[in-house]
Amino acid sequence: MEMRQLLKILVRWWWLALIPVVIVGGYTVLTYQRLGTPYQAVMRFAAGSEPAATLSPDYDRYYAWLSSEYIANALADIAVTGAFAENVALRLAEQGLAFDPHAIQGAIASDNVQSVFIIYVTWPNAEQLPQVADAISAELTENGAAYFPQLRAIGSVARRVDSPQTTPLPPSLRAQLLGPGLRVALALAVGVGLVALAHYFDPMVRERAELETLGIKVLNTVPKQKKAAKV
Repeated sequence: MEMRQLLKILVRWWWLALIPVVIVGGYTVLTYQRLGTPYQAVMRFAAGSEPAATLSPDYDRYYAWLSSEYIANALADIAVTGAFAENVALRLAEQGLAFDPHAIQGAIASDNVQSVFIIYVTWPNAEQLPQVADAISAELTENGAAYFPQLRAIGSVARRVDSPQTTPLPPSLRAQLLGPGLRVALALAVGVGLVALAHYFDPMVRERAELETLGIKVLNTVPKQKKAAKV
């Protein structure tokens, strides 16, 4: 089917394509709620352990720095796991604060550069964010070595080097438009589908080409009569 024919079909049934768009668009406008302001806290941690005094000091110092990079990378990966989030939730529960571990896990992002790893905590409530961030910090500094059998005898392997500061984050344009935009786009797709169905089941013959495709020879056509102009 040519593009010109597709355009004719859409023009003919345009009202049918707009019905789902109008319904979904109206519902979206009536139920739209402005996204709340999220807040973020950033914490940096230094990772490492005491060098073993078994070889020369220079040799041990090299491996101590090398192991600190591995520890930073490992703890950055552990911080975004479900097991870590559950332990953080248990710490908060001991303070009388009930938080969903899945919400905590989704709020944490991490990164690391050599021996320093960074924890980003994004939370919708500015008053709760410091409590969540402190619980995450305590789990990393007090219990970080427990996640790896080879570190359990060492003790603390992470130290927080800066305090978290609560910073408001403006909602991204993508977050504001993705929901309504996606709904309208799906509604438009449904409308185009309705147009295709209407054209498929339409019993009327509207153009000469439709008869010719059926093998019917058209000898002549009667032009549409124009309305007489009023005097």
